[in-house]
Amino acid sequence: MNALLLNCDIGESFGAWTMGMDAEVMPFIDCANVACGFHASDPQVMRRTVALATLHDVKIGAHPAYPDLVGFGRRSMACSPKEVENMLLYQIGALEGICRAEGTQVRYVKPHGALYNDMMRQPELLRAVMTAITAYDSSLPLMLMSTRDNSASQIMADELGVTLWFEVFADRAYDAAGMLVPRAQPGAVHHDADTVATQALSLAKGEPLTASDGSALVLRADTLCVHGDNAGSIAAVQRIRQALRGLAA
Repeated sequence: MNALLLNCDIGESFGAWTMGMDAEVMPFIDCANVACGFHASDPQVMRRTVALATLHDVKIGAHPAYPDLVGFGRRSMACSPKEVENMLLYQIGALEGICRAEGTQVRYVKPHGALYNDMMRQPELLRAVMTAITAYDSSLPLMLMSTRDNSASQIMADELGVTLWFEVFADRAYDAAGMLVPRAQPGAVHHDADTVATQALSLAKGEPLTASDGSALVLRADTLCVHGDNAGSIAAVQRIRQALRGLAA
């Protein structure tokens, strides 16, 4: 069984607008993916989030995105690889400055939303993301989606000297290639807490999932993405944490 790190997208409020239940979910996670201002957040929210993560000894990761506040970073944009590289450097650097003020540091990088999905389908964008990391701090791991075959991503990472953390999802359905089923399709998101906890345990134990076409799907799992945007998701995170502790006991 892998010792899964629980990660959560966090710090996504903006000005007077509040999103998520950051204070409630932080005690149960290992890694906080902190929005850096391009798809959500602002300097005040970023600093509050970093301070909260530090209080709970949670690893802080940069969560960079396309410059798309209106669309919450969920819309693909026609950005060149060099533009992607530079926007990552900008966002990681902004979060690092706040981390230093709080006596901590950025520990990894996880792109957000459409950028995360685009880099999985466009090797030139994935290379741009990795190049930004090596230019900034080559010791920072990159979170990316675990799929049926991550060999091309691993070869690129080895070439550039980037450590990969393969990410899985307990509340999402997968297709035959190990990609997430689009949210618009029925059954793409698991809402039942028992189903979510069961899938989390299967991933932790390296057991196969059932893909949308009925095939068996085994995914490498270094970190599990959880959500903390409502009371139900907080309860699910608690159940997952308790279940993983039970496996480790």
